Amino acid sequence: MLTSSKASSLAFKRASPTQLRAARMTCNASKQQAWTIVGGGRVGLALADMGPGGDVVVGRGQKIEGPAGSPIVVCTRNDDLQAVVDLTAPERRKDLVFIQNGMLQPWLDARGLGGNTQVLVYFAVAKKGDKPTDGKTDVNPEGLTAAFGPHAQAVADRLHAGGLSCKVLGAADFQRAMLEKLVWISAFMAVGAKHKANVGQVESAHTAEVSDIIQELCAAGAAELGVGLAGGEVARLLAYARSVAHFPTAVKEFPWRNGWFYGLSQKALAAGQPDPCPKHTALLREVGAI
Repeated sequence: MLTSSKASSLAFKRASPTQLRAARMTCNASKQQAWTIVGGGRVGLALADMGPGGDVVVGRGQKIEGPAGSPIVVCTRNDDLQAVVDLTAPERRKDLVFIQNGMLQPWLDARGLGGNTQVLVYFAVAKKGDKPTDGKTDVNPEGLTAAFGPHAQAVADRLHAGGLSCKVLGAADFQRAMLEKLVWISAFMAVGAKHKANVGQVESAHTAEVSDIIQELCAAGAAELGVGLAGGEVARLLAYARSVAHFPTAVKEFPWRNGWFYGLSQKALAAGQPDPCPKHTALLREVGAI
């Protein structure tokens, strides 16, 4: 039989950091609900592995089903999004969660999905079955992944259960963060394509050039969206590049990425105004994107 002093000592024994983290992950997992995950690639399977079990993973062209009211997380390429919407029952489309790179908002607005959940993914999965690597940087050690919308907390809970960071943001903060991620992928992919360099080489060997493009695109994008910049964009985006230095570069999914900024240039020129992104436009010509 334990004496009262021994019992008290055991009851108040400090848990180790590993035990505390495991307890938090168990708590988060208990709050989770089953998802429908569209796309069985690296990210889709990684998200399923973080869940409590019971997720429905749907392949390309399959009917989208799952528990009513639960998130339908779309882990496909941008060009497959319309097919996903078409295969989702109208009454379930409000549950679609979009995690794609690029400027999705105009496309979502045109389909009545402008208020849907969106996620800015800053974690990477090297290959199917691998554990995700969080996109934490020396400037943002707390992590950069963020979510907004009706299922944002459910997304954050699952990522936290998987040991990843995720912030839940309001509309204005998310729009600002979304612009930064769009600028990052547009600037680094274009400069990298010009120099046939990976992301790390762009950051280290072409710092001034990519920094100029970042500043130009941030200013043009903020003016178009009517959002204020938080400051420090160049430092944050260079830091993220250092954390994914091995990533290859290529200008792709043009309408969703660089094409949005090029559209701002075309609109201004058509109105007899100066190009708000002249360096970006010249870069696109140099790499043969336009």
